[in-house]
Amino acid sequence: MDKPMSDCHFKFMSLGYKFRDFFLPRKKIVDEVGIKEGFHILDYGCGPGSYTVTASKLVGKSGRVYALDIHPLAIQKVKNIVSKYNLENVETIRSDCETGLPDSSIDVVLLYDTFHTLSHPIMVLKELHRVLKPKGILSFSDHHMEEDGIVSTLTGEGLFRLSDKGKRTYKFLKSEET
Repeated sequence: MDKPMSDCHFKFMSLGYKFRDFFLPRKKIVDEVGIKEGFHILDYGCGPGSYTVTASKLVGKSGRVYALDIHPLAIQKVKNIVSKYNLENVETIRSDCETGLPDSSIDVVLLYDTFHTLSHPIMVLKELHRVLKPKGILSFSDHHMEEDGIVSTLTGEGLFRLSDKGKRTYKFLKSEET
């Protein structure tokens, strides 16, 4: 099981994200995915919720966003945002791997700036594969990894295949033959 970062580290990271989001709004990144109203999204490693809020607006009232993180402060921060902005389509999940979501229930997984921290990345990829719908998209970005490492790691188990490379994200589709 992964251990969450220290509370101090999380607070410092969250502050840095506020500056980052000011100069590069998360919508510019999420727009590469093609999220539509009514989608069910899993924001895996949601942190302070930058992508969660953006995804919530895109999926609308008929959609759903699941914000998953191992850190209790991340979950609390997202819950505070949900309450403050009355985001009825967001649900939090505290976990380091298993989502508790039904098989083939998610249209898009956002896996941003988290993968390099995982102790058991293949277990996480298997869980993401399980919850994605047959035509589901895994949107991936991790500036701590090189392109070759990203592609080989995400396609290596045969769970996903690279579909597209955007300006800031990689789009992987769920492979059917596993």
